[in-house]
Amino acid sequence: MFGYVIVNKGDMKFKEFDRYHSFYCGLCRSLKEKYGMLGQISLSYDMTFLVMLLSSLYEPETGETDVKCIAHPFEKHLTRRNVFSEYGADMNVLFTYYKCLDDWKDDRKVTRLAYSKLMKKSYRKISTAYAEKVKRIDELMRAFSAEEKKGSEDIDRLSGLFGDVMGEMFAVRKDEWEESLRLLGRYLGKYIYLLDAYEDIEEDRKSGRFNPLLKKHEDPDFDEEIRLFLTMMMAECCKEFEKLPLIDDIEILRNILYSGVWYRYEAVRAKREGSEKGEKHV
Repeated sequence: MFGYVIVNKGDMKFKEFDRYHSFYCGLCRSLKEKYGMLGQISLSYDMTFLVMLLSSLYEPETGETDVKCIAHPFEKHLTRRNVFSEYGADMNVLFTYYKCLDDWKDDRKVTRLAYSKLMKKSYRKISTAYAEKVKRIDELMRAFSAEEKKGSEDIDRLSGLFGDVMGEMFAVRKDEWEESLRLLGRYLGKYIYLLDAYEDIEEDRKSGRFNPLLKKHEDPDFDEEIRLFLTMMMAECCKEFEKLPLIDDIEILRNILYSGVWYRYEAVRAKREGSEKGEKHV
């Protein structure tokens, strides 16, 4: 369920994209230093958004370094890192661990089981560092798995549980901004869950995997209903976002919430329409 919270590069200035990319690279470096290459390959754009959001809100001291890496072996590029790069790395690995276990339960993917076992030590380390938070996320993920196991079609319940996981990750501190961050994460998480289910309908139908939208898919107004739900979730998400006293990188963050996520949605919609047309011609 990663890869939905992205920038719309076409609507950004070059310097804005370079700054965004420097935080992305900073998160990558933090993953590598804390968890090695196993952590590094879990890198996601979604957590880059969280790092930039928290950095803008709390304004921590941020270090800048020119580095080379496997992805850019011939020239140095700028990375920006701070305490939230470390936090983002922890949450990225934590979520990847849960996702691997979920993939194993759903599809019996041996590679995902093996990856989760390799990440078990990292999971325990994170559980110790964020005991209360991980305990709550564990409870939510167990409830989420139980709903999927029984084949629940309650999309609001399922997306709400996933949203609460995201909300727990976004609410980094118990302070005056906790509620807005938690709600922002919750609604963004609901959006991610629904869009992921929407994108995977055809593949899940063919493979026999669980998808709460399979029956709704037959409704004549299905696509419009999905877009309406997604719009409602992002409206609530953006409402909480605008309550936060953000200054640094606010245009980049707005690009993601007001444009990037919809750019990703349109790509999913186009892919699905192409798939449906292909089936009709067969």
